[in-house]
Amino acid sequence: MNTILVAIDNSELATQVLQVVGQFQLEPTAKVILVHVVSSGTSDFDAVVDRPHAQGKEIAYREVEKLLQSYQQKLPCQSELEIVSGEPAQEILRLANIYKADLIAIGCRGLTGLKRILEGSVSAEVVAEAPCSVLVVRAR
Repeated sequence: MNTILVAIDNSELATQVLQVVGQFQLEPTAKVILVHVVSSGTSDFDAVVDRPHAQGKEIAYREVEKLLQSYQQKLPCQSELEIVSGEPAQEILRLANIYKADLIAIGCRGLTGLKRILEGSVSAEVVAEAPCSVLVVRAR
């Protein structure tokens, strides 16, 4: 495996996903792409640049960046950070194609029933449409 895309959020599940990826014996030439997708929740037409809470988004971005950098320091190989906005599954798949990922590692919250129907399953969509193998780490 040359390129592993690791999709993480700021939950405890992210730590579990990174622990599993850390168990791989990665070559120093391997590259890990740490990806965090900020769910847009609004269409491009609804987005207003000068909203009063725009500063709050900047603070949240910095916190996510610091979190990813702390994960990045623990990796035994080259790595890059990608913080993007959009629909999580679509953005993960887009980045997997751009980086020509050999593997996508992603967490699964284990939602069932109505919650899964209402909130959807990012990991299921990624598995169904990924251009490469996908490792799904279930919440413990």
